[in-house]
Amino acid sequence: MTSTRLPGKVLKLVNGKSLLAYHIERLQQTGFSIAIATTTNHTDDPLVDFAKEYHLNYYRGSEDDVLSRFYHTAKQFKYDIIVRVTSDCPLIDPHLIRNSVNKYIKLDNPNLYMSNVIARTFARGFDFEIFSYQSLKDAFENATEASDLEHVTPYIRKNIQGKTNFHDVVQSSDHSHLRLTVDTEPDFELIKQLIENHNAAELAYTEIEEILLKNPQLAAINEHIEQKKV
Repeated sequence: MTSTRLPGKVLKLVNGKSLLAYHIERLQQTGFSIAIATTTNHTDDPLVDFAKEYHLNYYRGSEDDVLSRFYHTAKQFKYDIIVRVTSDCPLIDPHLIRNSVNKYIKLDNPNLYMSNVIARTFARGFDFEIFSYQSLKDAFENATEASDLEHVTPYIRKNIQGKTNFHDVVQSSDHSHLRLTVDTEPDFELIKQLIENHNAAELAYTEIEEILLKNPQLAAINEHIEQKKV
C-alpha cells in the first residue's frame, strides 16, 4: 500500500473492482493455494481484510526483509513449491503459470529455478518465478545483502552455492517491450482501458499482447515508463 510511485495501487478500482481482485481471481483459476505475504504496517491492514474476504492465506512480516516474509509464509502453510508473483500485475495469466508448474513438477528437481523473468519474451506483467521451499530456505538462511532480502530471489539467481539449475520459460515472439504491470498512473490508465474497453480480465496473455500489438496507441500510454532497478 505504500508504493512510492503510486500509493495504494493494488486497491485502485476499475469497474468497481480492485486491481488486486482481478489479480487474485485470475490466480484462483490455477487451482493452487494462494497466500498474501504482506507487512505488519497498519497501512497494509486493508490487504489483510482483503485476504479474509477472499478466504486466502496471509502472513504479516517485515516491510524491508521480503525474503523472510516469503520464507515464513511458505513455512507456515507448508508449501513445497513456491510461485512468486507480485500484486501489481492484475492481468497475470493463470494458464501460463499452471502449465509451467506442471512442467516444474515433472522435472522433479528441488534445485530448479523456473521463470520468465531472466530471458524476457513475455510482456512485463505476466512475470512469475517457481522454486522449491528448499531453495527458499537456503536463501533465507544465507542471504545477507539488502537487495537479496528486499527482492526475494536474487540470492537464488546468483547461484552462490552452485546448486541452482535454471529453466527459462519463453515464447517464440519477443514481446518484452510491452508493459502490463502497474507502478505509475500511466500504467494504471492502460490497464483500465484494457479491462473496460477490451475485456482483458477475461483474456489469455496471447490475446492481451495481441491487442497491444494491434493498437500501438494503447502501448504508447506507458511505453515511456522505466522499471525500477533491482
